[in-house]
Amino acid sequence: MKRTPAQLKLHLSDLAYKVTQKGGTERAGSHDAFSGEAGVFHCICCGAALFDATARYESGSGWPSFFQPLTPEAVNQKQDKKLWVTRTEITCATCDAHLGHLFPDGPPPTGQRYCMNGVALDFKAAEDNNGMS
Repeated sequence: MKRTPAQLKLHLSDLAYKVTQKGGTERAGSHDAFSGEAGVFHCICCGAALFDATARYESGSGWPSFFQPLTPEAVNQKQDKKLWVTRTEITCATCDAHLGHLFPDGPPPTGQRYCMNGVALDFKAAEDNNGMS
C-alpha cells in the first residue's frame, strides 16, 4: 500500500521518515541487530518484500547488509552524487523509499553489498510470511 507523505509522517518515526523520504542515513550501529531467524525484510513504507534473511550477512559496516534482493525487481538503482562521490542508491521499487546504497565489495555469490538502513526495513519471521523465505 502506497501512503501519502502525511500518512507516512504518522506511520514512521522521525528518523525513518528522514531516511526513507529525504535520503538520510541512520548512524552506523544504531539499529538493533536483527535475529538470525528465517524471514523476509519488507519496506517500512509500503510493505513490499525486499530481502530474504538468507541473503543477509555481517559486513562490519554497522548497517544491515545483503548480497542480493529477494528478486531483481524488488529494488531500483539510481545514481547518487550527494557526497562528492558517485554511489548507487537503492530504493524500493514499489514506493521509491530510500533504503541505502549498493557497493561492489560483498561476498560470493554476487560480490555485491546492499548496505541498507535498518529503520527502512520491517522484518517478518517466516511463519508471518506465509512460507516466503
